[in-house]
Amino acid sequence: MKKQSPQNWIIPKSWLRIIVIILVVIGVFFRFVNLDQKLYWGDEIFSSLRTSGYMQSEMKEQLNNGRLLNIEDLRKYQYPNSGKNTIDTIKGIIIEDSQILPLYILMARFWVELFGNSVAVIRSFSVFISLFTFPCLYWLCLELFESSLVGWIAIGLVAVSPIHVVYAQEARAYSLGIVAILLSSAALLRAMRLKTKVSWLIYAATLPLGFYTHLFFSLVAFAQGIYVVAIERFRLSKTLIYYLLASLAGFITFVPWIWIIITNPHEEAVAWTNAKQTLFTSAARWAGIFSRTFIDLGISPSDPGKLKLVLIPFILIILALMSYSIYFLCRRTSKEVWLFVLTLIGALGVPLLITDFVFQKRYATSRYTLPSVLGIQLAVAYLFTTKITSIYTKTWQKKLWSFLAFMVIIGGIISCTIHSQSKIWWNQFPEKYQEYPKIANIVNQANKPLLISDDNNLLPPIQILGYLVDPKVRFQIVGKNQLPEITNGFSDIFLFLYEPSDFLKAGVEKVYNSKLQQVNDYLWKITKPN
Repeated sequence: MKKQSPQNWIIPKSWLRIIVIILVVIGVFFRFVNLDQKLYWGDEIFSSLRTSGYMQSEMKEQLNNGRLLNIEDLRKYQYPNSGKNTIDTIKGIIIEDSQILPLYILMARFWVELFGNSVAVIRSFSVFISLFTFPCLYWLCLELFESSLVGWIAIGLVAVSPIHVVYAQEARAYSLGIVAILLSSAALLRAMRLKTKVSWLIYAATLPLGFYTHLFFSLVAFAQGIYVVAIERFRLSKTLIYYLLASLAGFITFVPWIWIIITNPHEEAVAWTNAKQTLFTSAARWAGIFSRTFIDLGISPSDPGKLKLVLIPFILIILALMSYSIYFLCRRTSKEVWLFVLTLIGALGVPLLITDFVFQKRYATSRYTLPSVLGIQLAVAYLFTTKITSIYTKTWQKKLWSFLAFMVIIGGIISCTIHSQSKIWWNQFPEKYQEYPKIANIVNQANKPLLISDDNNLLPPIQILGYLVDPKVRFQIVGKNQLPEITNGFSDIFLFLYEPSDFLKAGVEKVYNSKLQQVNDYLWKITKPN
């Protein structure tokens, strides 16, 4: 099924494929390098809790009795062990985190059981899954553009795309979600081309993979439905009937979890989206989100304004490139091609834009806009391929577009290099967690330290520190409105409170005749008066 007019592309030179292969090698390297160097932050802590099979309520109950704890006592709730099985993992998700789909958690659990529970191993599962992005993307380009060359260029762009590398190194389901989107998209186009029952069965089989990976995949599946209906011109054709049957089959597999979400809602999990923001803030946020597709220097909202101003010219160039690539795609390809890319971009892009700009919420984050990023990268790959290789492009234009493509690639490599050497990145909320390595360093300098806190600070703050402090550090966790029984034998005693507790601070000073010397916003050192 021809989807576009012939482009009369020149047969690609061998060096072009060699460059893409080199980019893939570089991209794989950046995905695996320094996996355990960055902060193991809040979202990843929750992922590990879910894989362990323990529930948050169990962990608090077993740790907040004031007894002395070591790192292994905390880590017990961060990886699978003999105390809990797979059924416990599913039960924990259902009761405490129903909005988190179970497929990634279950797969990660088996991975950790096979290879170990270090941070590098845990994150390596996401990296391993991300490698399937390349063949799935190539397949999608073959089905969509009927061009292997566009597939090669798209792979090169994604290989060193900063946003893909960032989420490939995170112990969350984002890599699996990207693969599910690409796989279902390619399977859908193949089914529409072949029009066979087997091809539609394959498409139906890809839907549960996405449904049980991330809630927002349902919006991608809905956008795919809009695409099929539009291509079939709203006629109840054989293709549309097969699509409806395949979608229904895939949706039925997800009905049990929909019921679980309805009966076990956890609205507090997305309470952060209620933060109001101005139209200017929303616009700046969206510009930053999409610019990270090709350049990302790790600048977060908490960084000084001067750093952000320096990036404005680059962001504007990137946004212009993206806009033109979409325009070029719509002008040069058939409806079957450009409409698919637009529905992929708009699947989450449109709902998030509405919530951000109409309701002034803060739903838009880089991890939620990944389907839109994929669509934009497809458009840019088509643009570069056509401009660089078409016989209708003048020589000087080919050189200009080759230079622009080169700069995009260099921007991605520079971004990935900076990211590989960092301790904390923007996706790990440095404004919230950047003090943790400093706190751990202060505590580690003590000869025999004790760190006291309460169960409100247990998850994730104390668990994060558990990955940063030395094995010599001991912890003491108390319940709400309870005071610790401070024992002798410690060279330094610290009080850690990310969530404020005036009761605990005042109680320690009064009952134990001690003074609290504030070290930073979250850490106090307990000292006896002279």
